[in-house]
Amino acid sequence: MPDKAFSFCIKISRNIDPTSGSGSLLINIGRSVAKHIDDDDNIKYYAQELKQNTYNLTRMNIIMRGILPSNITTRNGDTLEDDWPYFENSDPVGTYNPLYVDAVVSNPPYSQNWDPEGKETDPRYARFGLAPKGKADYAFLLHDLYHIKPDGIMTIVLPHGVLFRGGEEGTIRKNLIENNHIDVIIGLPVNIFFGTGIPTIIMVLKQKRENTDVLIIDASKGFVKVGKNNILQASDIKRIADTVAARKDVSKFSRVVSRSEIRSNEYNLNIPRYVDSSEAPESWDIYASMFGGIPKKEIEELSDFWQTFPELKTDLFIRDTGEHVDVAEGNLKDIIKNHPNVVSFKEHFARAFEGFDVELYTHLIEGMETLNISKEETVLSDEIFSRLASVPLVDEYKAYQLLNDEWVKIAVDLEMIQTEGFEATKQVEPNMVSKKKNGKDVEVQEGWQGRIIPFDLVQGALLHKETVALKAKEERLIQVNSLQQEIFDSLTEEEKEDLNDVLNDDNTAFLTSSVSKVAKALLKELLKEHAAEYYADDSPEGKLLAMKSLLDEEKALKKDIKTDSTKLHLLTKETIENLLDEQVYSLLELKWITPLMSELQQMPAAILDDLAVKVQALADKYSITLSDVEEEIIETEGMLASMLEQLTASEVDIKGLTELKKLLGGE
Repeated sequence: MPDKAFSFCIKISRNIDPTSGSGSLLINIGRSVAKHIDDDDNIKYYAQELKQNTYNLTRMNIIMRGILPSNITTRNGDTLEDDWPYFENSDPVGTYNPLYVDAVVSNPPYSQNWDPEGKETDPRYARFGLAPKGKADYAFLLHDLYHIKPDGIMTIVLPHGVLFRGGEEGTIRKNLIENNHIDVIIGLPVNIFFGTGIPTIIMVLKQKRENTDVLIIDASKGFVKVGKNNILQASDIKRIADTVAARKDVSKFSRVVSRSEIRSNEYNLNIPRYVDSSEAPESWDIYASMFGGIPKKEIEELSDFWQTFPELKTDLFIRDTGEHVDVAEGNLKDIIKNHPNVVSFKEHFARAFEGFDVELYTHLIEGMETLNISKEETVLSDEIFSRLASVPLVDEYKAYQLLNDEWVKIAVDLEMIQTEGFEATKQVEPNMVSKKKNGKDVEVQEGWQGRIIPFDLVQGALLHKETVALKAKEERLIQVNSLQQEIFDSLTEEEKEDLNDVLNDDNTAFLTSSVSKVAKALLKELLKEHAAEYYADDSPEGKLLAMKSLLDEEKALKKDIKTDSTKLHLLTKETIENLLDEQVYSLLELKWITPLMSELQQMPAAILDDLAVKVQALADKYSITLSDVEEEIIETEGMLASMLEQLTASEVDIKGLTELKKLLGGE
């Protein structure tokens, strides 16, 4: 993040959430500020919550995050009715002193009822107006704004209706614009807050600003779906934060809007008025629809690719008629993958990340006990952005997401190492699992697990021979079970009747105990009376004996797998507890660095696959022309008319068929 972006953060000493709920907003802002200051004990937290049980949750959560109790002030009260002046309960009038803070964050209840009566002179609202009785959104906003210092900042989550609703809210919105308080508006995806699908926005306001414009961001398209909810990924949040810090226009994402333009729109701040994030509707070329070929104008929609692969474009599209082209014959993916332009691009990407694994090793492995965990991800993300600065086509935010996905796990390990010492890497702990006992969930130990280094990592790197041997038996067990199913599936209904004694009641599976018993009897009979003969493999008896052999092998395999698994598990435990320091470094490299490098190195392939899919879609779009469709319809109608000639029917039906033949014949 640029210096300008966090120069404010280092000045924060007080922050407040007037509708604190669980306290998560306060905790998150504290964690973010801590990345940019040396002593996070300088941060003071103020929280107010109306509901008693939620108020208790606020206090508990903040303290559980390791924040000093002396840095926390919480109140149980109605924010709109009981403003937050600081006073002693024994003398509220004599000790009245309004609270002003560096930052306010809040996510108040949306469109809440409130009582504006008698609040015209309340200093929080007097300059701007009173929110309507049925919608307290702007009442909460004005409360927050009142409590920030002249150089302070506030962010508030509100329903998007506050951007365009009229009446009293329109008046307040106009006054906020004319007094230059609204700094940024961020449109969020729907369904990102638990329990509500209401579209929401984040509004950023300041008491004093040098600029008079408003940055409007439409971030409604950047999310991933998890269950019924939409989730902002770390990369989505960073894209928003970077855009706010740079205060720049980004196509289909953000725009800096002048106050004069907002005035011309009568202070309506509805995001689509200023930022169009919609996708262009698909167009169809009339000529290509009739005669085939790909319109060159549609190929130019992939211009970002052609700027990087100019010769590929020339080689990929042939038979240029001036307005239309065809795709070259052959495997599209292979043509793209092996083209010199593409080979050069992949080499360029590889050079950009030369030595990055060594740099990661230096930062994370060699510096694991001393690095600043809260700042390190920013250091690494800045490095990735720097390396990608000269590489075209690659979305640096996707690369950042790959880093963040791994960093979430790395940071947990680093925190344990820094708090518990390096020896934590050589420790194991009980693997506790939840199981049902007497109808209740209870935790029981099920073996061991590495405190930091996973068992499977150790087994793959240091116990390869034992792991491969066990895996071979597990794979053979799968094969045996598959062969058993094949034998059962091969049984005819008659054979199932013959083997009724060894099948379950509904004839859907073999009974293991019965198979063994009957098969032994068959073998005894075979040896006694048919020493020179044998049962054919496809006979019921042959299938039964084959099943017996497989069941015996299955039993032996299961026993061996259980024994070997236990031995390997205990050997892994012993190996972790006796690791050499050099082995720990290698294992941490495999856990922390190798996955990230692997994901980064796959980015070019994903870009090329995307190009291949888009080009193939263009080729498929016009591969069947309307002329082809017309010819097929005529041919089908002729075939149907011919078939109708062969039908026999009653006199009435014949009249109907005759009329149908006329239609098919175009009469």
